[in-house]
Amino acid sequence: MAMAHRGGALHPDVVGLENTMHAFRTAVGLGYRYLETDVHATKDGEVVAFHDEELERVTGLPGRLTDLPYAEVAGALVGGKEPIPRLVDLLEEFPHARFNVDLKSPEVVDPMVELVVRTGAQERLCIGSFVERVLRRFRRRYAARSSVPLATSCGIVAAGLHAFVPAGHRLQPLVRDAGLVYQVPVRFRERVPVVDEAFVARAHAIGRHVHVWTVDDRAEMERLLDLGVDGLITDRTDVLRDVLVERGEWEGAR
Repeated sequence: MAMAHRGGALHPDVVGLENTMHAFRTAVGLGYRYLETDVHATKDGEVVAFHDEELERVTGLPGRLTDLPYAEVAGALVGGKEPIPRLVDLLEEFPHARFNVDLKSPEVVDPMVELVVRTGAQERLCIGSFVERVLRRFRRRYAARSSVPLATSCGIVAAGLHAFVPAGHRLQPLVRDAGLVYQVPVRFRERVPVVDEAFVARAHAIGRHVHVWTVDDRAEMERLLDLGVDGLITDRTDVLRDVLVERGEWEGAR
């Protein structure tokens, strides 16, 4: 499963334009069927595809997303060129794509639940968060609104147990994490290895997939694919596509 991180933030044609409609169009044009994005909620509850809490890094403008109405956020341009898209716009623009969505703040939980229920996009989404309480809140709020199954990734507690606690897989039932997939970095804080052959084997033994982020180096991609990981999340959508084509494992359009 090849996933375009923020639409492929380091693709040569996308640099400086992460999480924009242009970025996602570029990824889809390469044949990507799985797109990764981050979401925040504006002051008036619009779910927007944006990584940071603040606008400044990518737009040059001040302001926190949660403090601004969408009308103001819509006027900010990423890289001075591209508007910040709403998640609903991405779902409509790319009806055949599936999205891995990272919830970046507590404020986005309820608007995201509302969007999922309203659009009926459950089969096209996997929801995750690096903040355990945000992910658990989303699951509770969604379950209260809908009985339609919706995929979520495992929280950091379940992933940490699996990676670092001896026989941690046996403790998973105590965590009560309904996630279907571990989405983890290759290394924790760039030093401590996370993904190795044993990690992948243990995950598969309990019926969970392994997605690794953010993998931009060709040799690292090859190594992880040889380990049997189920998905790679990359900024270098061009490199990962070439690697998978060469290995005969590319599942997207050519």
